[in-house]
Amino acid sequence: MNKLTRLSYGGTAAIVTSMGLIVGLGAAGDRSATIIVSLILVAIADNLTDSIAIHVYQESEKLESRQAFRSTITNFLTRLLVSSSFVAMAILLPLPYLIVVAVVWGMLLLGVLTYFVARERGAAPGIEIVKHLASAIVVIGVSRAIGAWIIGRFS
Repeated sequence: MNKLTRLSYGGTAAIVTSMGLIVGLGAAGDRSATIIVSLILVAIADNLTDSIAIHVYQESEKLESRQAFRSTITNFLTRLLVSSSFVAMAILLPLPYLIVVAVVWGMLLLGVLTYFVARERGAAPGIEIVKHLASAIVVIGVSRAIGAWIIGRFS
């Protein structure tokens, strides 16, 4: 298993989840503190859960123990690092700017990651980037709609 494979899952999950949280909570009118806490909780709790799940899955697939452990640690650290970049933005930027900057940053990261994965696979990077960015846009749109619905329903 190459390093790109170990980075791709964690990186993608952290990018798309962080963008969805920021946009969804922003649409719900939440304060920056709520967004920061949510990002940190996802960066740690959800990250640990996914890392353990990946590890157990790899063990069930009879992947060599050391390789499964390396994948688990790489996934965890990748997600933590990527999520931390969104936390830093949330600390430094006012909410309206945060939403725009986080989406631009996330799309850039996702596009770059997709480019390298596509090249590694021998696939057309442009097509893969469009597919992955479109998927992220759906997540962002659904997150925004849920946030707006919740604030409209319960305020």
